[in-house]
Amino acid sequence: MRVVLQRSGPAAVRVNGEVTGQIDKGYVLLVGITHTDTEKDVDYVAKKIAGLRLWEDEEGKMNRSIDEVGGDILSVSQFTLYGDTKKGRRPSFIEAARPEHAEPLWNYFNRKLEEEGLAVQTGIFGAMMDVELVNDGPVTIIVESKS
Repeated sequence: MRVVLQRSGPAAVRVNGEVTGQIDKGYVLLVGITHTDTEKDVDYVAKKIAGLRLWEDEEGKMNRSIDEVGGDILSVSQFTLYGDTKKGRRPSFIEAARPEHAEPLWNYFNRKLEEEGLAVQTGIFGAMMDVELVNDGPVTIIVESKS
């Protein structure tokens, strides 16, 4: 499992011009799932993201978690995170999980984040989406599962 996390101010995702999820501040998560990912991978990544300290304290050090600053999550499925560009000019997506494997794990991931006490907004799995965000910092982190 691979997640690109961007610390964000206002962010929204739209499908066909309609907002499906939006936050005032928090993390925009671009979520990629591969064939071998399991609920164990999801558990690890959700717990890691919930506990990361990526927000500044009074001394300007990244010492606060998303929960401590009242941030929310905007979760967007993105199979292209497993695009392989080693050969040719067109990426291969063979490492991206098929939708029947990826969608249940993405939904499970969003539930696990909610169980960590975070409010989660989402895009729509498999849809063409427009994502807008104000990248705060900028702070961008890649979080991957152990397997």
